[in-house]
Amino acid sequence: MNKVVAEILAGVIPQKMARNRWRGILRFGLLNAIKLKKEIRNDKTMPKQYLAVCAIAKDEGPYFKEWIEWHLKMGVEKFYIYDNESTDDTQKILKPYIESGIVEYNYFPGYRKQLAAYDDCISRHRFDSRWIAFIDLDEFIVPLKDTNITSFLKRFEDRPAVEINWLVYGSGGAKHKQPGGMMERFKHHSKPDHILNRHVKSIVDPRRVFCMIGCHEAARISGKGADSHGNSITRNFRDRVPQQDVIRVNHYAVRSFQEFLEKQNRGRASGRKRTVSREYFDQYDLNDIEDTRDYSF
Repeated sequence: MNKVVAEILAGVIPQKMARNRWRGILRFGLLNAIKLKKEIRNDKTMPKQYLAVCAIAKDEGPYFKEWIEWHLKMGVEKFYIYDNESTDDTQKILKPYIESGIVEYNYFPGYRKQLAAYDDCISRHRFDSRWIAFIDLDEFIVPLKDTNITSFLKRFEDRPAVEINWLVYGSGGAKHKQPGGMMERFKHHSKPDHILNRHVKSIVDPRRVFCMIGCHEAARISGKGADSHGNSITRNFRDRVPQQDVIRVNHYAVRSFQEFLEKQNRGRASGRKRTVSREYFDQYDLNDIEDTRDYSF
């Protein structure tokens, strides 16, 4: 169904959680949904890997190595990377990972392609991965009560999706890009209960979701999603208190001011405006608490 029509029809549903779910289902298409449910019932394929990550990126070449190596350490086995018209050295950096089979690379041109990339990933890899996490290159999943992400997910195998809260990291006053990875360079973050940290990223069971609604939530086929404490989700993430004590997404939203300007000027795969917004930088440049954790590999 056309996205505009789906938005109109879903818009008449008063309850936010139900409205968002039906927005995804209608965009996926009711006939497609019926066919998919039948296909899933009949499929007995064993997943090739337990945990994969899907991401769309534009000119994020310098950041891939740290991001991939961290998530490999945390239990990720496969990366589905969608390259949205990068002009930097993204392919060169990804080449050894592609050749080893860790990365599946897809060139994915066009404007506002993030959701389309997510749809494509779920459609093509629905039966390949037990779980798929949908995150960006400035986001690192950090388990706090488990040694890795897979150990955390073992407790959620009866759920269609798990929503994990952000913890926004600021620039730490850095004006220019310096050597080193993001987790090493940026050690100050927002207060845990800051309203921006209500945002979540989802790890989904691709056999139990139709598609992603946006970059945060999934349209479930059956069952209720869970928060990181294992509670069934009954309210939209914007209406919930953030949780970062079991697992979190370290979100390096701005990096240094120089890197922020570069990212804004080159455009984003999500289709955000190309103009620089100092207001956005100020909003996300949160440095209230020093992070003393050791993130070294």
